[in-house]
Amino acid sequence: MKLKTIIMALTMLLGISGCNAQTSNNQQVNTSKKMNAIVIFFSHAGDNYSVGNIKVGNTKIVADYITEFTGADQFEIVTHKYDGMAYNPLIQLAKEEANKGELPPYEGKAPDVSKYDTVFIGGPVWWGTYPQVMFTLFKDINLDGKTVVPFTTHEGSGLASCVNDVKKAFPKATVTKGFSIYGHEVRSGKSTVEKWLKGL
Repeated sequence: MKLKTIIMALTMLLGISGCNAQTSNNQQVNTSKKMNAIVIFFSHAGDNYSVGNIKVGNTKIVADYITEFTGADQFEIVTHKYDGMAYNPLIQLAKEEANKGELPPYEGKAPDVSKYDTVFIGGPVWWGTYPQVMFTLFKDINLDGKTVVPFTTHEGSGLASCVNDVKKAFPKATVTKGFSIYGHEVRSGKSTVEKWLKGL
C-alpha cells in the first residue's frame, strides 16, 4: 500500500472516531474500521527521570494512544534485565550496552509483521537512540516495503538518532520523519498524539 493511501485511510479513521465517538445517549460507539498497522515498542516502567517511579512506562502510554486512534495492534518488547533498577544505575548500564553494541535478549518471539502495511516503532531515548534491546528485535523482523513511523519519549533528546537508526536497520522500508514527546507530558498529551497522527 502506498504511503499516500495509508495516510488517507488514517485521516478518515480519525475523522470517524472524532465525529462518531458518542451517540445522543452518551454511549461509546465502536467503529469496525481498523488501520492495517502494528505498534512495536519498548517502554520502561519503574524509576524514570522527571516522573519518578511509574507503573506504566511513558512509551506504553503513547502506544496505547496510537492504538486507540488507529486500531493498530501492539507488540511490546519485554526484557526483565532492567527490572527494579534505580534510574542512575539503569542509565549507566544502558550506556555500557550502547558503547559495546550489546543486543540484550527479549521475551518471547518476534511478531509476524508480514500482514501489516504500517509499523509504528517507539521507545525512550537512551544515550542518543533507542534502547539496545530494540535493536535485538530489529534483527528478527523484515520491514521491506513497509511504511515505518518512528516515535520517542524523552526528556530533552527529541528524536535523537532514532529515525536514522531505523533507516539503517530497514533500508528497504519507507521511514517517515517521526514524532517525539516529553515523557513527563504523555499523561496529558493525548491530544498532541492525535494531532500528530492526523498530520501524518
